[in-house]
Amino acid sequence: MNTAFEAQAFSVLAVMAVLLLLVVTGGVVYLTTVEWRDRRRRQREQQANAPRIKNKSKKKGLAE
Repeated sequence: MNTAFEAQAFSVLAVMAVLLLLVVTGGVVYLTTVEWRDRRRRQREQQANAPRIKNKSKKKGLAE
């Protein structure tokens, strides 16, 4: 009876370890995805707010 209880306890612990591993892995994937999206959003906002430099054409009427 004691060995059956130990085997069941090890099985429960193994299942809990796998579930915890999946939860932690899912959390890491979620945080990585959120950080990636946030970085893209900040880059887009930075590009949208950057001052635009206009191309200066040659001034007309100047003698060379």
